Amino acid sequence: MPNILEKIKQAGLVGRGGAGFPAHLKWKAVASAKSKKKYLVVNFSEGELGLFKDIHIMQKFPDVVFSGIRLALDFIGSRDCYFNYNKEYYKKTKSLVLPLIKRYEGAGYRFYIYGEEPSYIGGEETALLNAIEGRRTEPRAKPPFPTTSGLFSCPTLVHNIETLYNIALVGQQKFENKRFYCLSGGKSEGVYFLPADWSIQKVLKQTENYPVFNFFVQIGGSVSGEVLNSNQIKKREVEGAGSIEVYPIKTKPRDLMLKWFDFYACESCGKCCPCRLGSYNISKILKQNKKIDWKEIINLLESMEKTSFCALGKMTYIPVESYIKNVLKLKISLKQI
Repeated sequence: MPNILEKIKQAGLVGRGGAGFPAHLKWKAVASAKSKKKYLVVNFSEGELGLFKDIHIMQKFPDVVFSGIRLALDFIGSRDCYFNYNKEYYKKTKSLVLPLIKRYEGAGYRFYIYGEEPSYIGGEETALLNAIEGRRTEPRAKPPFPTTSGLFSCPTLVHNIETLYNIALVGQQKFENKRFYCLSGGKSEGVYFLPADWSIQKVLKQTENYPVFNFFVQIGGSVSGEVLNSNQIKKREVEGAGSIEVYPIKTKPRDLMLKWFDFYACESCGKCCPCRLGSYNISKILKQNKKIDWKEIINLLESMEKTSFCALGKMTYIPVESYIKNVLKLKISLKQI
């Protein structure tokens, strides 16, 4: 379809893996790169807490996802697709996916399945490329970007499942400004396909997940997402990867922080000292003290934000600072210490 790029641009389609980068710019960069060999990498991992939309999409609409894969491969002039597969997801969907791979291989496309242990760092595209190449799963310095020098140093297009689902809808002229939301913490947890411009409050009410108790939410990318109080969700839309997690206002700060930093400490790739030691030390401080030393924790977060190698380490301050400001109402922030 020669005008698919323009259709993607007009649709305002952005990646749904979390970064929200315009899809048409990625496509244009890979297609225009001067290389005989190019790749598409499908990221089907979801290594972060609170995210489970991609497995829902693949279980319900595998043929649509593969239609998006075909459109992407045809546009960049490639027949090679690396499928990064969360091993648990593979067990649940292989009976659906393998017949589709066989069908597409019969049409000349080549698929390579890479089985990844679900990991947070696997959401960083250059870390994923390293893993597929057999290297340590850690991010690369950028530039160069994957669109010009990605998998095996070739131009590479990296998309998650929801993005490819949307690509297919654009190609079928069925795309609407909707997205998949992962809702947890309410009475009707699950995945919902609703307008992307709805407020958080409207999404919660429409899905019967609006709490009867005092609450706050964490949105976007689960543990790395922003925390908002119930008064802030009336006009705010969900960004990032599309998760909404509901917490009772009585949630103990120490318990919530331990959830976040036990995860970060476990999932840090270890490449850089600020992220590796910062996450571990915050988790250790929380476990050793019943009362939270906010000043010490904020100082560590400030170091991580300023000196971590990649965005995953830099963004750990977002949930903490927004939680302090919006829920706890403490007069302390990353910028004041």
